[in-house]
Amino acid sequence: MAKATWKLDTAHSELGFTVKHMMISKVKGTFDKFDLVVEADTEDLTDSKIEATVDAASINTRNKDRDDHLRSADFFDVENHPHITFKATDIKKKSDSSYDLTGDLTIRGTTKPVTIDVTFTGISKNPMNGASVAGFSGETKINRKEFGLEWNAALETGGVLVGEDVNIHFELELVKED
Repeated sequence: MAKATWKLDTAHSELGFTVKHMMISKVKGTFDKFDLVVEADTEDLTDSKIEATVDAASINTRNKDRDDHLRSADFFDVENHPHITFKATDIKKKSDSSYDLTGDLTIRGTTKPVTIDVTFTGISKNPMNGASVAGFSGETKINRKEFGLEWNAALETGGVLVGEDVNIHFELELVKED
């Protein structure tokens, strides 16, 4: 199979995260607006071109006050840094369907290399329109402070309000362009 362009199917894709809250529980959230363009040969994904853009203001933790705080200068500072970006720099095959995807992640103007554990879940034909669809799952962990998201509050019982480690996960469906 030759290299093709694959576009994100936003209705069947999710970009989410989990972070410790008050040292005792976890808060989950998503980014509701993001885009991904992939140029890939599904027979050899190691030579793929991958670029993602996330609308930082689309953060959604199902709590308006928290989301507004996350959009503020204390965290994402969406007024000055409206996008989070990822650009692949290296892809290594670990097994038939598992890959290490390394790239430059930029949050709040700070760029750091990140490696994502990605699983290629296969290709199918959409029965509604006959389009080729590819599936991917992935996860990684970052330290938010390394990207300038340093705000926190001490707890009376010890510890802090917001954990440093952020687990990022995604489920993606990509549609092959003709």
